[in-house]
Amino acid sequence: MRNFRTEGIIIRRRDFKDADRILTVLTRDHGKIAVRASGIRRIPSRRSPHVELLNHCTLSLYQGSKFPILTEAQTLDSFSSIKDDLHKIGLAYHLCELVDGLCPEGQENRGVFGLVKTTLTRLSLEENEAALVHNFQTELLSLLGYWNKQEFLSKEMDMDHFVENILERKLKSKSIFAKLQ
Repeated sequence: MRNFRTEGIIIRRRDFKDADRILTVLTRDHGKIAVRASGIRRIPSRRSPHVELLNHCTLSLYQGSKFPILTEAQTLDSFSSIKDDLHKIGLAYHLCELVDGLCPEGQENRGVFGLVKTTLTRLSLEENEAALVHNFQTELLSLLGYWNKQEFLSKEMDMDHFVENILERKLKSKSIFAKLQ
């Protein structure tokens, strides 16, 4: 199947060559995948506003030799209330960094997709962000099998330190939090 459609959330993007981007997308059906968006950085690109970071969108893709190539995109939810609040955008970047670092590429996990989508929706509506992010972290680690949720509730520990040990690197989003405080 060379052409396919999927629903996904853009969790990372990086520039590639002159006018392209490599998008990391958490999809409902294919897990975390890297997608090449050809010509997306050109000014007249029709697809550019649909594939911004944190957007929940429907993507039409063509299976290329190395990456799936984006052919069409349609935004389902842009989470604009998160993007309007500097503190919430820092928290959302933290969620994306966790998902990008902890989820393996190409493995379908509808539970993680649903968790990210629900958490971003709740983050755009709620004021209790700290509890929301903590719940997200514990649920994500449980879904991915890094921690037994029942054991976690009975122990006090530094969640960021635990995740950094798994990733074997420091979380970049912690520096964003420090600047926002």
